[in-house]
Amino acid sequence: MYREMGDVPEAKEAELADAAEAYFRTAIPSGEYVAWLVVTMGPHEEVVAGAGLLVRPMIPRPAPDGNIELCEGTVVNVYTEPGWRRKGLAAMVMEVLLEPARANRINRVSLHASESGRPLYELLGFAPTNEMRLAR
Repeated sequence: MYREMGDVPEAKEAELADAAEAYFRTAIPSGEYVAWLVVTMGPHEEVVAGAGLLVRPMIPRPAPDGNIELCEGTVVNVYTEPGWRRKGLAAMVMEVLLEPARANRINRVSLHASESGRPLYELLGFAPTNEMRLAR
């Protein structure tokens, strides 16, 4: 995904992969990161799409439903292999990913949308926010 977006130089791909593997070894068992994958069936299974959800604690605040929010979600790593795009896989993964957030009363879910992903996220109810960022 990062290679396709041009975000990681080839010389840094292995370093990124190692860092990601180290992160996932603790974040998945702790529930901090949950992921859903679409895998082909047959003798040569292949992951063709997927997405992840970071679940982060936050300072308690009032939720729109009158309860108190204790955590928020961030959708990350939404990706579909090029040969599998435009078949509804990203929409399916996003619907499955958002269900546990709803069930666990995570009212605030955010993501950073690519231009190609923006129409799907808008259909799912995501809206632009007033987020600002300092990148160093």
